[in-house]
Amino acid sequence: MIRPLAGSFATVIPAISQWQIGPVHVPVHGLFVGLGVLAAVLVFVHEARRRGAVNEQSLVAVTGALVGGAIGMRLSGLTRHLDFSANPTVSQAWEYGSKSILGGLFGAYVGVLIAKRLGGYRGKTGDLFAPAVALGMAIGRIGCLLTEAPGRPTTLPWGIHAPASTPECPGCVAGLAMHPSFLYEIGFQLAAFAVLMWLRPRITHPGELFVIYVAAYAVFRFFVEFVRANETVWLDLTRPQWVLLPSLALLGFRVWRGYCRGYYRISSADREGDHVPAAR
Repeated sequence: MIRPLAGSFATVIPAISQWQIGPVHVPVHGLFVGLGVLAAVLVFVHEARRRGAVNEQSLVAVTGALVGGAIGMRLSGLTRHLDFSANPTVSQAWEYGSKSILGGLFGAYVGVLIAKRLGGYRGKTGDLFAPAVALGMAIGRIGCLLTEAPGRPTTLPWGIHAPASTPECPGCVAGLAMHPSFLYEIGFQLAAFAVLMWLRPRITHPGELFVIYVAAYAVFRFFVEFVRANETVWLDLTRPQWVLLPSLALLGFRVWRGYCRGYYRISSADREGDHVPAAR
């Protein structure tokens, strides 16, 4: 799948939009997104069982996350351009979808809130989602690595090449080596998953595991945007970066407040079976 170029440390990653299995055409991006969602659900269920939180309400929260995430990914194209007249209509955005991860995360968050409100559930579920989302994102990004423009041009030895047929990738047409930005994110998400699994019995204040993950990912995503292939729109910043800027301010305040209140003091609960209250 990935082979070295002769006389170079750079590698080439073929852009494959579909795999053909017999008469069936399988979309590569959709396949890995589906595998990521499946992995996230399995981790969520495992965590819910460990915390004694497997019930109808937690299943409602998962349903809300799945539905909200799907809607968020499809409709995130509504804010693609600063000039709103250039953005697609709701029907066009739904039909073609921008497949935005940030849109999917926001939609999943709103979906959980709505599902819990409709179901009258006041329990906290976010800490169940944190490691699940991290692992799901790591798997889903493999689809992005195989189908999308990898990043901006680089002279670093680990730069990668992608075929000229890769959509919206001028650097691919020019044969330039580019940052493997999706590999960076896969590495971050796997590391986040490991850290969150280590922290889960140690940070026992409800909701804080989720806050830590979201804050860490927001910081990472803001900086990795400097090497991704996304278009800059103003002051050399991309659309995701402009979306993240106010989010970073809010998350920074939230983490600071949690620190001042002692939410991040590591407890001595090191045993896998220790009961930890379910968290939002």
